[in-house]
Amino acid sequence: MDPSQQPTLTEADTAALLGTLAFVGIISLVIVVAAIVVMWKTFAKAGQPGWAAIVPIYNLYVMTQIGGRPAWWTVLLLIPGVNVVVLAILSIDIAKSFGKDAVFGIVGLWLFSIVGYAILGFGNAQYRGPAALAGQQAAYTG
Repeated sequence: MDPSQQPTLTEADTAALLGTLAFVGIISLVIVVAAIVVMWKTFAKAGQPGWAAIVPIYNLYVMTQIGGRPAWWTVLLLIPGVNVVVLAILSIDIAKSFGKDAVFGIVGLWLFSIVGYAILGFGNAQYRGPAALAGQQAAYTG
């Protein structure tokens, strides 16, 4: 191709690109802030530090504690492919820890996380203890 025939960006193209990037950036920021707020509230409701929602990897550890799974499951959540299955199981455990069923765990916490965690954090769900430990502790009524 002849260099003189290469397409060039006009000012309108540049403005449209920057406007699109700004719009996507703002929407992304709103989603991230919403996710932090709902996770913070859910963690606090479960008796964990709310600030853990903003600390990478540590927030996964806190989720394993809320669901009653061993701490080493945090490592499983870092392995691509494996993390999808482990997160689905952990979502069910967290749902049961708040008195919800497995369907809520998969649909609400795994597929539509922000909405599901908002329901747990701001709704009337009460943390009942780690569901995965239900058979190991007498106080849990599952």
